[in-house]
Amino acid sequence: MSSVVFDFTHGGVFMPMIIINQNYCKKCGICIAFCPKQVFIPGQKDYPQVQYVEKCTACKLCVFRCPDFALEVRE
Repeated sequence: MSSVVFDFTHGGVFMPMIIINQNYCKKCGICIAFCPKQVFIPGQKDYPQVQYVEKCTACKLCVFRCPDFALEVRE
């Protein structure tokens, strides 16, 4: 299974962990388009990439909108 895990701390504050399963992702960009905080950007080979994890509120709209169940957000 090919997954990319984004797990960061920002200023000593723990941020949500965002997991993108590249085996499931078809690079449709829905997560990028629907994220209200613009956390994602297109990354290598057009897979979504977490650019601004500090903006993530863990609302999970990306998870709910993903048609391929390729995203997971852990608090």
